[in-house]
Amino acid sequence: MRGSAFAAIYFAVECVAGILAVTLASAVAHWLQWLMPVSALLCLLVVVPVALWCGFWQSVVVSLGAVLAQSYFTAHEAHFNPALDAANSVTLMVFVLTTLVISRLSARATEHARASDSWGSQMRDLYEFTRRTLQMNLHMEPGTQLAELVHETFALESVVVFDADLHQTYQAGYWAEDPQELAQNVYYFETSDDDPETGIGRRVVRLGNVPIGSVIVRGDTSPLTNNAIASLIAITFDRYRAFANESRIESERQTEQLRSTVLDSLAHAYKTPLTAIRAASTGLNEMGRLSPAQSELVSLIDEQAAVLSDLTARLLTTARLDAGEVAVNAESMRVATLIEDVLASMNERLANMKVIVEIPDPELQICCDRQLMYMLMTQYIDNAGKYSNFGSTVTVRAELVKEEVILSVRSFGPVIPMADRERIFDRYYRSSNTSHRASGTGIGLAVAKRAAVIHGGSVWVTSDEEEGTTFYAAIPAPDAKRKIS
Repeated sequence: MRGSAFAAIYFAVECVAGILAVTLASAVAHWLQWLMPVSALLCLLVVVPVALWCGFWQSVVVSLGAVLAQSYFTAHEAHFNPALDAANSVTLMVFVLTTLVISRLSARATEHARASDSWGSQMRDLYEFTRRTLQMNLHMEPGTQLAELVHETFALESVVVFDADLHQTYQAGYWAEDPQELAQNVYYFETSDDDPETGIGRRVVRLGNVPIGSVIVRGDTSPLTNNAIASLIAITFDRYRAFANESRIESERQTEQLRSTVLDSLAHAYKTPLTAIRAASTGLNEMGRLSPAQSELVSLIDEQAAVLSDLTARLLTTARLDAGEVAVNAESMRVATLIEDVLASMNERLANMKVIVEIPDPELQICCDRQLMYMLMTQYIDNAGKYSNFGSTVTVRAELVKEEVILSVRSFGPVIPMADRERIFDRYYRSSNTSHRASGTGIGLAVAKRAAVIHGGSVWVTSDEEEGTTFYAAIPAPDAKRKIS
């Protein structure tokens, strides 16, 4: 009520001041005996500022006062009847139209200036928000930092940010309702809108076309600003995940490097005592005069020493391959001969398995380092023998596909999960589905992968219930013009 009364008083004061001004102008023009058009122009000089600074209705009242003042002073002229003078009506219409146009232009200019000021302010806020997000500490989860940053930078009443990846909600300011439920509803139902009455803006945070969270703001912001806030939050989430992955990869790399260094050093240290143990066990067997129990113990020592020696050799080979210290002595050879030699050396381990060799072209050639390729195929076939079902068939195949010789070993056993199919070729990694089936170190497949890569090739694995598990190695064919590193 007080506000309405004050506005009415202010309106009356503006009207009275304007009427006094046009009355004074008309009186001066009549006293100086100026023509009526000149008197009208003087009044117009009063009406225009009133329209600009006060408003349309004030200028209409002042225009009416100007017409009445003109009529009053011209009524004193001889033989003049103001009721019959149409100039007063024309003058009033001109004043009203002039004030209408001027007030509308003034209002539009004022509104445009306010919008420009508001947009400029929001642009400054967006710049500040962008700058501060780039300076955020990405060692910590960004949700809390983003909510507080949006709340502070844009001077909002309240903010809530939902991170769908971590399923966490972060808020700043006061919310009467449960902000977690509000933010999750925006994310799950993909609701993006603005409510002018409550001042609440809802946005789904997207990375490309993929929703990764949501943000709700309550305060004086425009739809475009809300869109920009959501985009900057999405970029910050992406930067945080990229930084976390990079840090994890670097940490794993350093751990792997330390572990490899220690194990490689141990492998070198084990070589000499293992050689002595095998020489001693062999000498005891040749001496004879051992009881059956003693002979069995000596054979066990010799057998386990051989296992340790093979493990040591693999560790040393892996170290040399990683360090690039292995020279590739490439030569052309028949693939069938290579596979036959590998199978002949593994007769005992494959005694309970049925092995099928499929080579469509018996004369198929491969250009490779014989020792490295022998290790690769030995590892593939040894894996098939250890992890396949008892009595099942192991299929060894070699064929020419475009410019590559594709070597594969298929067996039937536990399915390797999709998540393990890339990592299974990492050193020391063993799939959770197969680690309980047989003992192993996780070194062999890493050696096989490195042997293929050195030849300019690649390795991969497929696995399912119906087709079984198949390990592949693609090696450039002899006539393919590729450089073997």
